[in-house]
Amino acid sequence: MRIYEGSHRQDWEEVLRSVGAYLDDRGMRGVVFIETDTGFIIQGTSISSAAGSTWGESMGKVLRETITIGDDEIGKFMDDALARRGQAPDATPKHYESQLRVIGRFFDDKKPRDLFFFELDGAYIARLTVAGQAGSKYELVEFTPEDIADLIARAPALRRSETQAKPS
Repeated sequence: MRIYEGSHRQDWEEVLRSVGAYLDDRGMRGVVFIETDTGFIIQGTSISSAAGSTWGESMGKVLRETITIGDDEIGKFMDDALARRGQAPDATPKHYESQLRVIGRFFDDKKPRDLFFFELDGAYIARLTVAGQAGSKYELVEFTPEDIADLIARAPALRRSETQAKPS
């Protein structure tokens, strides 16, 4: 990832996990991620508060939000997420935090130079720009809800094997 090259702790897995936690806190769904030179542009939908609304609006109003998250904010999200881990009574990662984490791990293995991805009904489509001997090329990757569930289920075993493989 361009904006995080050279740092061992700032990889796609950690970046997307912490941004996912932020999106969970905002209640966003149906997200579109676009990487920029300085961070991300993320668009999604959220439900506005129904306080003081009429009966027909008691469930709230669906809003489309577009947010720009810069390098500094991503670093803060990552620090906050690291500080929160294991501290809350229910430390289980929520929706996007767990899903984007395993997608980020997949991206780390591919080492894309650029990415664009979006979610549709629990599935994700990603366009990655990958460098090769013949230059850059685009790859399309799809993650079905079943793929995501499988990646989440296998994640603890992968983390254990990585911990055992690291020299002390």
